[in-house]
Amino acid sequence: MKVLSIGNSFSRDGQRWLHAISVTSGEVIDTFNLYIGSCSLKMHWNCIENNLCDYDKEGNDSEFICKTTILDTLKSDKFDIITLQQVSGDSGRPQTYFPYLTDILAFVKEYQPQAKICLHETWSYDIGSSHGDFKYYNFDQGEMYRRIKDANDLAGKLIGAKIIPAGDVIQYLRENTDEFNVKKGGLSLNHDGFHLTLDYGRFAAALTWYKFLTGKNADLEAFVKLNPQFNLELLRVIENGVNEIYKRYS
Repeated sequence: MKVLSIGNSFSRDGQRWLHAISVTSGEVIDTFNLYIGSCSLKMHWNCIENNLCDYDKEGNDSEFICKTTILDTLKSDKFDIITLQQVSGDSGRPQTYFPYLTDILAFVKEYQPQAKICLHETWSYDIGSSHGDFKYYNFDQGEMYRRIKDANDLAGKLIGAKIIPAGDVIQYLRENTDEFNVKKGGLSLNHDGFHLTLDYGRFAAALTWYKFLTGKNADLEAFVKLNPQFNLELLRVIENGVNEIYKRYS
């Protein structure tokens, strides 16, 4: 399976451990991310219109491949899944999605008609985050989460795309587990107030993607054998959270 994200640093977060999870679980997924930091849907459309070679094309495990354009990437290979997303600060503001999302979708489908288009639902900022766009959500994590969910649900219905519910999983873990509830002394899933932590935060997002793409649970024991920096019991907590969220989507 080949997955392409037209995204930014949040799709990098989501993809970071996906290939490794897939390999150790026997379902090999090759990941590609078109990266420009803080790139919004409006910026992506501008890059398409002007065929700008401003993207870092990243492969499995966020490895840099080359500088490229969206057009060249779409012509370079066939992808099974292509994900789109809004920049984090605008992710809960549905008025910022259109017309750019539908324009990008039409362009992508012209070159990749066989690809399944999905929306990557990102996550709300950490409590006390200093991100400048937190003001749009009254500096309230819960409000930001609800508005991101509503905006993605609306956008998904309008373009006929399914949602990869990474934001739901992150919020579930924050609110329903002691291990990742900061208010109870648990680990934060963000390392700078908005990006996911390089270990468990990114793993939680990647496991959400893996479940979405395969419908299966990962082989956590095999993953930890190759990545011993992870605690197996914490990964099981994350897996339970992912499964709880997918019960709601079934």
